[in-house]
Amino acid sequence: PKKRGFHLQGIPSIVASAACRGGDDLAITDLTELAKSGSRFSVRVTPKASRNQIKIEDDLIRVYVTTVPENGKATAAVIKLLAKAIGVAKSDIELVRGTKDRMKTFQIR
Repeated sequence: PKKRGFHLQGIPSIVASAACRGGDDLAITDLTELAKSGSRFSVRVTPKASRNQIKIEDDLIRVYVTTVPENGKATAAVIKLLAKAIGVAKSDIELVRGTKDRMKTFQIR
């Protein structure tokens, strides 16, 4: 059966291979390989989580944030968390798709 998710293009090979193995969920904090200009990646956002974290589950980048999904607060928290994990400025991460959706696509400027 076909899994619903995103391709892990542009993600470090260690992270991608670990995610493809399945099994334990990985708490990912270092996504510096995505820091290339023009790199695009998609994430699944879970607002109102118990803590802020980034994981890869079933070939999908998942970002958990504690903020509520109103007036773009959750998206701003996702951008802040991704910027820290990738090692770029918040202003270098651009939301391409998914302004009011849990599935979001970002691009590095």
